[in-house]
Amino acid sequence: MKKSAGLYLSAREASAELAISPATLYAYVSRGLIRSEPSSDSRSHRYRAEDVRDLKERRAPSPEPRGLRNFDADLPVMDSAIATITEDGPIYRGVNCIDLAEKDTLEHAATLLWDVTGVDPFAQDNCPHVSDEMRAVAKATSHVPPIDRTIAVLALAASADPRAFTRASDGRAMVGGRILRLVVATMLNRMSSAKPLHLQIARAWAPDNKHAADLIRRALVLLAEHELNASAFTVRCAASTGLNLFDAMIAGLVALKGPKHGGAGVLAAQLVKTLVDRDVAPVIRERVALGERFAGFGHGVYKLGDPRAHALLDALARAGAAEKLTREIPERIAEATGEFVNIDYALAVLVHTLGLAPGNELVLFAMARTVGWIAHASEQLRHGGLIRPRARYIGPVPGRSPAAGRP
Repeated sequence: MKKSAGLYLSAREASAELAISPATLYAYVSRGLIRSEPSSDSRSHRYRAEDVRDLKERRAPSPEPRGLRNFDADLPVMDSAIATITEDGPIYRGVNCIDLAEKDTLEHAATLLWDVTGVDPFAQDNCPHVSDEMRAVAKATSHVPPIDRTIAVLALAASADPRAFTRASDGRAMVGGRILRLVVATMLNRMSSAKPLHLQIARAWAPDNKHAADLIRRALVLLAEHELNASAFTVRCAASTGLNLFDAMIAGLVALKGPKHGGAGVLAAQLVKTLVDRDVAPVIRERVALGERFAGFGHGVYKLGDPRAHALLDALARAGAAEKLTREIPERIAEATGEFVNIDYALAVLVHTLGLAPGNELVLFAMARTVGWIAHASEQLRHGGLIRPRARYIGPVPGRSPAAGRP
């Protein structure tokens, strides 16, 4: 199958998906609701699959209250050239991240996502500017969780960087390179370095594991970006006020700390710890009977399984990870629940296999996702508009509030 196949539908497929006639499909295209372009043979047109499915969701009734739905078609939708999500995996500016992770580094993914051609954000001399105040804060917070320490250091970083407020695209890319190196170094509690990021992380976390560097490299690339999720939207909202890139990263890290976003990895790690030394079948049967969910399984976008998880689990299996973790548990849970493995479970298996400290799932996620946040903040700053959604008021009619009659 062609790598672009998941992005597009034929006229027949699009019409069938929406249960409409070709004439109605063409009307949707003319109204700008579905994007269309000539196919490779120039004799027909192809239609963007995400537009077709977004329109299908808008037309379908939902059992959840409007405004409270996950992946609600009425929630903010923004044009972006950074990435999109397909059943074959996230696409980074036209490149499938599953393919990218086979051989490339997080730095290369960053230059792709940031659309950099004229400069090298990861040149040897493009290292973070670290002030005495930043060093003091890093030292004072050396024993607190890495994300909290990084937030504290980033709060002072813009003042230390003389080019933090540049408006030039190349200048922002260079700032992005310094931010990424600062974030990784601060989370590792190390001095910043120009060495490849995956090597720095592997040497700090698993220096004796010969597979660690490659597995961490793959995970970083797979996690670098995932379209307009909660933290990316938070970053864009913050950047739209005119914030510099350093401060915008704080917004992303704070959003990631929420249990409904970054917290899933911690719960998946607890699942791995529960199952690794036990007979899997009775534990799964009991939890299913009690109606409990399995962290690291199911996804609002990937209904048939997260391609990033499959790619990382396959790499772990080749590196000698336990088959129980890479195959048996995912297959048994999918069979019992109908929910397929996602990247949170694969990350938990990675951390367990490398013998890393609990909680490093989220730290690795944050290091990688900093790349995507920088891409979103830069794109938002380039557009220059303030994100200011309106609220749909559902409160009391004026004059009928219970408070109106109080003395």
